[in-house]
Formats: sequence, structure tokens, C-alpha cells
Amino acid sequence: MLGTLRKIVQEVNAAKDLKAALGIIVLRVKEAMGSQVCSVYLRDRESGRFVLMATEGLNKRAIGKVSMAPNEGLVGLVGSREEPLNLEHASEHPRYRYFAETGEERYASFLGAPIIHHRRVLGVLVVQQKEQRKFDEGEEAFLVTMSAQLAGVIAHAEATGSISGLGSEGKSASDTRFTGIPGAPGAAIGTAVVVLPPADLDVVPDKSVSDIDAELALFQSALESVRADMRMLSDKLANQMRREERALFDVYLMMLEDSALGGEVAAVIRTGQWAQGALRQVVNDHVQRFEMMDDAYLRERASDVKDIGRRLLAYLQQARQQSLTYPDNTILVSEELSPAMLGDVPEGKLAGLVSVLGSGNSHVAILARALGIPTVMGVVDLPYSKVDGIEMIVDGYRGEIITRPGTLLRDQYAALVEEDRQLSRGLDELRELPCETTDGYRIPLWVNTGLLADVMRAQERGAEGVGLYRTEVPFMIKERFPSEKEQLAIYREQLEGFHPLPVTMRTLDIGGDKSLSYFPIKEENPFLGWRGIRVTLDHPEIFLVQVRAMLKASEGLNNLRILLPMISSLHELEEALRLIHRAWAEVRDEGTDAVLPPVGVMIEVPAAVYLTRELARQADFISVGSNDLTQYLLAVDRNNPRVAPLYNYLHPAVLEALQRVVNEAHLEGKPVSICGEMAGDPAAAMLLVAMGFDSLSMNATNLPKVKSLLRQVSLAEARELLGRVLQLDNPQVIQSTLQLSLRNLGLSRLVNPTGILQS
Repeated sequence: MLGTLRKIVQEVNAAKDLKAALGIIVLRVKEAMGSQVCSVYLRDRESGRFVLMATEGLNKRAIGKVSMAPNEGLVGLVGSREEPLNLEHASEHPRYRYFAETGEERYASFLGAPIIHHRRVLGVLVVQQKEQRKFDEGEEAFLVTMSAQLAGVIAHAEATGSISGLGSEGKSASDTRFTGIPGAPGAAIGTAVVVLPPADLDVVPDKSVSDIDAELALFQSALESVRADMRMLSDKLANQMRREERALFDVYLMMLEDSALGGEVAAVIRTGQWAQGALRQVVNDHVQRFEMMDDAYLRERASDVKDIGRRLLAYLQQARQQSLTYPDNTILVSEELSPAMLGDVPEGKLAGLVSVLGSGNSHVAILARALGIPTVMGVVDLPYSKVDGIEMIVDGYRGEIITRPGTLLRDQYAALVEEDRQLSRGLDELRELPCETTDGYRIPLWVNTGLLADVMRAQERGAEGVGLYRTEVPFMIKERFPSEKEQLAIYREQLEGFHPLPVTMRTLDIGGDKSLSYFPIKEENPFLGWRGIRVTLDHPEIFLVQVRAMLKASEGLNNLRILLPMISSLHELEEALRLIHRAWAEVRDEGTDAVLPPVGVMIEVPAAVYLTRELARQADFISVGSNDLTQYLLAVDRNNPRVAPLYNYLHPAVLEALQRVVNEAHLEGKPVSICGEMAGDPAAAMLLVAMGFDSLSMNATNLPKVKSLLRQVSLAEARELLGRVLQLDNPQVIQSTLQLSLRNLGLSRLVNPTGILQS
């Protein structure tokens, strides 16, 4: 059966449209199961009725005409119960309904399976036979498996608008959602522009050549052309990005050097292979090695190698690169977006980014956050090659893509986009005002940074300090560990940029979904493995160099705070503190007049929640990493779109843990901050203030909304709302309670709209 299933899936995926795909499925399933009938009923989203859309065995003239409501017939029963139905004598079932036009009266046995995609019933797949018998477990399992495959085909058809004729007016489906991973916050409505590979390396054949020098010259010319393209794109983005961000293009240039990919291709050419074949061989070897690795960062490097290979091949073929027209509000869509693709879009036209592959820590996501472009990564179910030119919504808050939005949803998101625009226009006035509740409670708003471009964006939005500077970002965009001198320069610029405001620098936090190409970490379960402080304590030479660079960078500024990630025991904190004191003594011996900075602990592991008071006795401050803490408490990988709906920082267990951390830290007289997505959600921020957090740190893009909301509520109102919320046991009910309460306070425009835009 497995081989049969694989063949059917391949044939279905090659079908030109949904009608053809349905025809293949009913024919092949009927043959595979040896049944007399196989039919597909699809649910019309307007009427809710199940419409016969394809059949082998019933009267084909009934296609599109026969339909039944969820409370009618056996098909309606399968759809409404959302589980298979296996009947030996269908006509004796109380829900049986006879349709004369189908000619199904001859068939006694019935097996139906629901077609479900992301918890939504799309239709029902049915097989029937004349003889009275019950289908066995293997047959039932096969049909359920086929219905799961069919669900993806139908969802793709909805996204591209190829499902039509179901409703009374033959309208195409709308509001089709695809879940991915939030890459950069914000929302955008625009037209999808799909970037397909400009050249296909996979179809390049092997070919022997006699004039090796001519091939080498041809390849050298292609190398120079791609190098020129990379420099041009980097210069084009010079006004939007600082040099540190543009260093991502230097990664491409380094790959093209003779000591890297360029040299390897030349070596293969010298064996007698033509340039295109040599390029294919070298690129595919690299890509295969990278893609087989578990390391997320190295998989991102595979996409960079593929992009370079395609660009080189385009020049080798003397073919012009893909000619694209970029409309206003372009939503750039690709299987694997590269930093270079962003530079191809004319300035002012790029509204959003969508990548089928990649994570929230890819190069593109890092750039998108720095540039403030709403982005969704890892949209694995999106049929990206078929959405060119259609209207699309990018929800970078929730990590959702909505194709062909209906009028209501489009209007709601348009209001959100306009609200963001208005808030941006009012930043000058808001920037100078303190974040203070109506009853005089002051709460500092800090920002999370990683790139130098974040400094400017944070200052434009009135940030009062840095609650989290991700030091791993400069490490990620280099080909080796940065030296102490290089780190010193990077850290000094951050500290000077915010002086005299505090800058909280987290020590190197790699592992999990953040790895370095030159320091690969291969593990079966990286999120529960060697990451954060565990890595740097095992490599004190890395930790000491970084801390020394931080201390030297802080000389004369004295606004540095050091934060330790992934702490799960007192022993780790004690060991880290010992190394920090050692580094401080070393730099002072070298003549650097650096003040010993405050040292804090990140609470992001459940064990640390229960050790907060003990940790607070030895640390100077506590900082909660809400993203990882939520992930670990709920056992949900936040970078996995399959379980994205389960990741919810408003879960009662998360709220209870947060309140416990604040209470325990305050008992020791230590301040508590929180960083992550939760702090940047205006409604959630109100709860955090009520809990007693001493500062909130968030993405600079979200800061104005949070400040605007907190300036319009009182601490008493926030505490009253928190009291009610803590009595609830359902995160969805908590979300609804927050939204309703803020609407009643006249703050509906600041309610995080991503919580109410549901189909």
C-alpha cells in the first residue's frame, strides 16, 4: 500500500489543476482498493454544504449538483463528526439519504473519511461497494492517509483561487490561511511577487571540454559579474542599513573567492569538465552536506550557496536574470529568500516578505527586523510558485499568510496597517513622553537589539535603554570567532549609541536554532542540549574573551549590564560570576579602568523559575526570556509551524510562572525585567506591569503601541484585570477577556489585532 500511495501522491502533485487532481485520486483510490465507487465531496465555505466534486462509479452528471448539509446523509455525518465511518449496510443507517441522480442505490457498503487541513474540514473522501461487507482496518487506514494527502492539495487550490463553482455564484475561495514562523513584526497587504530560481543547476549535464583555459576564463568572468552584483546591491542598501548589516553581502563575496567555492569550481574545470557542470557538481556537493545537517544555521548557508550557484549559472548561460515587475506594496515570495533579493526591489515598494523555508534567525529575518519589514518564514504548506500576482496579507505578528482575503478581513488588516502608519507618524511627540500610567506609575520601556541599525530605530521610538543585546548576531554574520578587538569595537558602538542609558548585553547564546557555521553543534534535540551558558562555560576561552571585550568597551561609559542565558542551576551562575571577576581583574591589570557591571540571570528554563529567589541572592538583576520560557513550559517548539497554535504566552501556566518570578525576585530586593514577544504585545504588557515587572524590553517596532496603551490606563485598572485573568484556565478565554476589557476602556485600536482576525 505504501508504494501505491507514493505513486498516487506523485501523480496528484503533477496534476495541472484541482479538477485533474481530484479525478486522479478517485480513479487511483478506486483501483487500489478494488471498490466500485470512489467520490470526493468538498465543503462549500459559503453554504457549509458538502458538494460532490469528483467520482468514479456514480453518475458523473451529478457532479456539482448533489450536495448535503452537515446534518444530512452519511457524508454530512462524516464531516460533522470529523472521523471515519465504516458501514456494512449503509442504507440501514438512520442518517442514510438516497440521491436518485447518483445511482448509488446499488452499493451496500460505505467507508468515508474526513478531509481535514489545520483543524478545518475541507470535505469527505468516500468509497463504496456492491456487496455487503465491512472494510478492514488496512483499507480504512489507507483511505484516511489519502484524505490527509488530499487536504494539502485542496488547501493549495484554495490559496491560488483554483477552487471555484462550489458556491451559488461560483466564487473563488478566500481567506485561505497558511501558518509559518514570525520573522519580523508588522502587517502588510499587497501583491505577491514570486522570485523563482533564475537558473536550474539540477538540469545541467556533464560535458568534457578540451579548451580548459577558455572555460576558466568564462567562469572567471561569471565570478566577476556576480561579485559586481553583490557590491551594487550592498551599495543600494547603504542608506537603509549600516555597514554591519551589509556585511551579510560580504559572506557572498567570501564564498566566491578562489580559496572557497570559486577555487573548487576551477579545480573541477581543470579535470576537463565544462564550467557549468563543474559549478553544478561543487554547489550540489555543498548543498547536500549542509541540508543533511541538523544545524539550523548551516541549513541557511545551503540556501546561500544555492543562490550563488544560480546567479553564476545565469551568467555562464549568458542569460539575463529573471525580469520582474515590482508593483506598489510588493510582497516578495520565494522558496528561500536571500538578502540579495531584498536589494532587487525598488526602494519604497517592498511591503512584506514570505519565505517557504528558513527560521526566525535566518539572515533575511535578521535584516527584515532591522529594516522594519513584516516577514513570515517557514510557510511550508504555501504553494509559492502559484501565488504570483494574487493579493496577500502578511501577518508578521502571528506568523500567518492569508491569500485572496475577503472584504472584511482586508478592511480589518488595512485598519491595522493604517494604525501602524499613524503611530509611526506620531512618534516624535510620543518619543519625548515618559511611559507612565494615568495614576502616575512609571515603567521604563527598553528594546531588544542585535544589529547596529537597531540603535537608530530604538532611538527614533524613544527607548530608555537596551534590555537585551543579542551578542550572537555579530558572531553569526562572520566566518570565524570575532577577535577581542573586533568585539570591543562592536560593543563600544552599542554602548555609545545609548549612553548614558543602560545596555544589557547577553553573553553568547548559541545552540538550539542559533548556530555558527564555524562552530557546528549537531544534536538530536538541540533545544534541550548544548546551548547558552552551557556552551560558554565549557569553553571559558570564548566566554573570557567576550567578557573582556565588554568590560573594555564600557570604560568611561559605565552603562553596561551583563546577562547570562539558559541558567538552570546555582552552580552555573557561580561559575560564570567567577569567570567575570577573573576577566575584570585581567583588564584592570592591563590598565583598563572598567567598573564591574551589574550581572543578571535570564529566567527561561522552568528549573530557574523555582530557583528565582536563590539566583536573585547572587545576581544583581533578573530578566525573563518570555519566548524560551513559554516554549519550555508548554513543550512547544516555537520555530515549528505545525504546532504554532499551541505556543501561547497567555497560557495560565506561563502567567503563573511569571508572577512567581516577580514575587521571588522582589523578596530579595532585585529588579525584574522581561524581554520577548510578550513584552511587545500591548495587551500582555498591561498584565506584566500589573505583575510588578520593573521594565519591559521589546522589538523597537512594537514600542510605540505599548507606550501609547500604558499611558492610557491606570495601574489600578491593570491590577484589576490581572486579578480576573489569573482566575481563568484557558488561554483563548484570557485573550478574549483582554480584548474585551481594553475595548470597554476605549482602547480597541491598540488591542493586538492579530488576536481578533480569525476566520
